[in-house]
Amino acid sequence: MALSSYFRSPPLVFSTSIILRAIFLLYGLWQDANSPMKYTDIDYYVFTDAARYISRGQSPFARDTYRYTPLLAWLIYPTVWPGRFWFSFGKILFAIGDVAAGWMMFRILKEYRKMGDERALKFASIWLLNPMVATISTRGSSEGLLGVFVTALLWAVLAKRMPLAGFLLGFAVHFKIYPFIYAASIIWWLDDTQTGSNTGSKPKRSKSLLDQARTFLNPQRVSLAIYSLVTFVALNLAMYAMYGWSFLEHSYFYHLIRIDHRHNFSPYNTLLYLNSSPKLTGLGSTTPSFELERLAFLPQLILSALFIPLALAKKDLPNTMLAQTFAFVTFNKVCTSQYFLWYMMFLPYYLPDSTLLRSGPIGIAALVFWILGQVAWLQQGFQLEFNGHSTFVPGLWVASILFFLVNVGILGVIIRDTKHKVLDDDVVPEKKRL
Repeated sequence: MALSSYFRSPPLVFSTSIILRAIFLLYGLWQDANSPMKYTDIDYYVFTDAARYISRGQSPFARDTYRYTPLLAWLIYPTVWPGRFWFSFGKILFAIGDVAAGWMMFRILKEYRKMGDERALKFASIWLLNPMVATISTRGSSEGLLGVFVTALLWAVLAKRMPLAGFLLGFAVHFKIYPFIYAASIIWWLDDTQTGSNTGSKPKRSKSLLDQARTFLNPQRVSLAIYSLVTFVALNLAMYAMYGWSFLEHSYFYHLIRIDHRHNFSPYNTLLYLNSSPKLTGLGSTTPSFELERLAFLPQLILSALFIPLALAKKDLPNTMLAQTFAFVTFNKVCTSQYFLWYMMFLPYYLPDSTLLRSGPIGIAALVFWILGQVAWLQQGFQLEFNGHSTFVPGLWVASILFFLVNVGILGVIIRDTKHKVLDDDVVPEKKRL
């Protein structure tokens, strides 16, 4: 079957994506049973243990290192039922989430990027047929479910369904904190030209601060803010009523002070390792030290939640959300391979008109350097974690810096492409644009 005819059939592409995940899932069962290097992600055992505590009437936070919303443990509750199949229930749920997210990407490409079925399927397959995406979900990472929530949020905003968008935004932030960065882009994007309430060819300049505030607080923005805030607060109050302070401590506050250094691609990795154990002086007293990584959130949030939305959101919302997520992950003090899925779910909207695709050498170089950066880090990480060789300095640290620089370079390309994207209403004679 020719490749072009293959992508003309949505049932065929989606069936292939399901089969791909089924193969990885079955292979994972075999590897877990026959290899000392397990396929199942350690986080999946944390999730299932938390669900087991719930089944006994206890808090999911009785399980050490469970740092997620209790809703996740409740969602995979069937994993506590007897039988190997039920233990894999969470992986199946996450894989279904992957495919559902891919279906929504296909719909967005058709409805809002105005693509035909064949072209939309090709770009949606960046997610649907991506072995990395399928592997991460079938290993037991919950990022597949997050992909559903975030993609549904994007669709709801583009469809101008603000109550639904507000609910999804509040739910997504409760489920995993980082989607709060999208609020700035969505709010900035929802001006009168997007909501359809602008009656003139150009918005009238407000004469006072009060007039400007009234113009800014249009019904769409107010609706999004109210529904997202009510959803987020209601979910948190419900979880707090059930599990008390431990819910706030482990689901939220922990992420402000976390010092995870294992499997961490971030340049802060070495600092986190050095500060993970106290420094002793004299008779066992600890000496205070300035921990630079505690300030990591400053450049991360200023860039991803402020500068990028203000500069790009009115140009293209999906591309802006990609740039935000890429910046958030790149500058985060903890960066694991699961986090890459956070920005990969936006690639189908960005790549069709991107420099990375239109300029072959640049796109190939970006992909090659991105892969080689990970390979270099993983080689050093393998020597450290499996062979017991201390590779923190200079090996692991240099590999982290190089991978960071590669990602900063790619982020620069994404920002430049979005900034220079031509809007539909920008297609005017050159004189008028000047």
